[in-house]
Amino acid sequence: MKDKKIIVLMGGPSKEAEVSRRTGAAIAEALESKGYNAQTLELNPRTVLKDIEALGGEVVFNAIHGRYGEDGALQGLLEMAEIPYTGSGIMAHAVGMNKKVSKDVFKGANIPTAASESFNGNLESAEAIIEHIRKDFTIPVVVKSATQGSSIGVTIVRDEAQLEAAVTEALKYDPILVVEQFLDGREFTVSVLDGKALSVIEIRPHSGEYDYKSKYTVGATEYLVPAPISEEMTAEMQRIGELVYREVQGSGVVRVDVMTDHADKMYVLEYNTVPGMTATSLVPKAAKEMGIDFPTLCEKILLTASIGKF
Repeated sequence: MKDKKIIVLMGGPSKEAEVSRRTGAAIAEALESKGYNAQTLELNPRTVLKDIEALGGEVVFNAIHGRYGEDGALQGLLEMAEIPYTGSGIMAHAVGMNKKVSKDVFKGANIPTAASESFNGNLESAEAIIEHIRKDFTIPVVVKSATQGSSIGVTIVRDEAQLEAAVTEALKYDPILVVEQFLDGREFTVSVLDGKALSVIEIRPHSGEYDYKSKYTVGATEYLVPAPISEEMTAEMQRIGELVYREVQGSGVVRVDVMTDHADKMYVLEYNTVPGMTATSLVPKAAKEMGIDFPTLCEKILLTASIGKF
């Protein structure tokens, strides 16, 4: 791979573009420190193949968060162009990016997940959706846009007076929204690299809510690595993470987010096919605890690059 030109694709038109640029810059620097010929490239969806070709790119390291990079579109394009790329294939990305579909997959594969229901803003009004939520759920609930990442379009509704604003906010990003029963336990994440779970991390945001600001502001959240839980609970959470990875046919690294209830029962919230790789990101923290430094982690992900994924 060291004789190949590596293109670290980043940025693009999604709401997560700035985070993606930070991820891409960190990855390119890490790969260069390992002796790889790596260069970043800003994603222009209309010209991306020409841009890769103009730079002599032979392998793509996908650092695109959100639209195109994490929904299967980029993977389909690179498959057709026969350009090897890092990470999972089209299906895993498309399912992971859509919170409605991923919920359906979890239920079908007997992966524990919180009670939820999806609504289509193209088929019913916001007022009708709100009435359904009032009827079928008890406050607090979590209202999520179906296809955003980094907690964009996500609101924890702790008071019924917040419900209308939460539904309106979610529908701004996508006509499909998912409502999930709020879990009153602790938040964890399990990174799975090449099918094997890394150290479990407990996430403790100082604000009490792991939102966009808590995720990307240095010092806003405490990350406990390894999580201060029993060996049995750790093993079970890692088993669940590896199960998600297998069921969605993951490749490279996938991060699985898990929440517990007051009785420490575990529920999968979602999985991320292009997890962040910045100074505050979770996958590098989990890898470091396992003795894998950041450049080596990037190298391991790079070496999974291929085409013909599913």
